[in-house]
Amino acid sequence: MALTIRDAKLSDAPELAALMAELGYKTSTSEMRERLQSILSDARFSTFVAEKENDVCGMIGTLTHLSHEHNDLSGKIIALVVSKKRRKNGVGRALVAAAEKDFAKRKVARVTLTTRFERDDAYQFYEALGYSRTGFRFAKSLMPARQRT
Repeated sequence: MALTIRDAKLSDAPELAALMAELGYKTSTSEMRERLQSILSDARFSTFVAEKENDVCGMIGTLTHLSHEHNDLSGKIIALVVSKKRRKNGVGRALVAAAEKDFAKRKVARVTLTTRFERDDAYQFYEALGYSRTGFRFAKSLMPARQRT
């Protein structure tokens, strides 16, 4: 069966929660549903899912935004995950292509993304798609762990 890339729906919350868990972000269905309600109602975001044999096997989430550094729009790939059983089969490439097509429609001039240091496969994947390593991301939590959602 063919791979289908489509816009995410609120009803995809259970599958997207499971994918986030595979990515290392423990997420319940109710948490994902709440996140999706906000994300899907904000025109700056796009969320696409990959479906094969009626199985949601991947997702990509993006943000189109202005910046202080440039006059034109920028895009950011916020999340990309493919289920372990579907990796190495072109699902990730298809999701990135869909995101890039959407960015082009939105007149985005550049795309950025971040990935964790331990994800060596991700570095190779993005570099194979023409992305370059341009810096480091730094993070700091502003809330104690027990208050974060």
